Amino acid sequence: MATTNDLKNGMVLNLEGQLWTVVEFQHVKPGKGPAFVRTKLKNVLSGKVVDKTFNAGVKVETATVDKRDMQYLYKDGTDFVFMDTDTFDQIHVPAETVGNAANFMLESQGAIVAMHDGQVLYIELPASVVLEIAYTEPGLQGDRASAGTKPATLETGYEIQVPLFLEQGTRVKVDTRSGEYLGRAN
Repeated sequence: MATTNDLKNGMVLNLEGQLWTVVEFQHVKPGKGPAFVRTKLKNVLSGKVVDKTFNAGVKVETATVDKRDMQYLYKDGTDFVFMDTDTFDQIHVPAETVGNAANFMLESQGAIVAMHDGQVLYIELPASVVLEIAYTEPGLQGDRASAGTKPATLETGYEIQVPLFLEQGTRVKVDTRSGEYLGRAN
């Protein structure tokens, strides 16, 4: 348990049986009336964002979320298998929980797995990853109708927009949150 005065960004709250992450918060002390805390909360499982206001000093239940460094091993049917790098325990994570992170994961790549009471909540990847372009059309010089980009399929099967000069086999840096091309990698 904590009070609303203890709220911090990234803290996980257990409200009405659901887990919510504090995205942002603001303590408000109006000239008249009691102080309150205005928060923006994100549902850990669904990703839904809501605004919620608490009276100052109210007790809220916090949830302990265990974030562990794990290594992605392989895909088993629809599940993704991760291994704890400390204990070497393997866990199966359903595709729904992995979500968009699957577009940027290669075998033996590191990831942070967030767990609560033995249940996997979400997978956290680094801000950017380096992947190889598996297929892209040759870029035509002078073709500026498409603003200088073309589609490229990465080695994970995910498709992004890249500059015309990039060729098949080039290693590129990709933002894991937005899926955007960030630049060439060495």
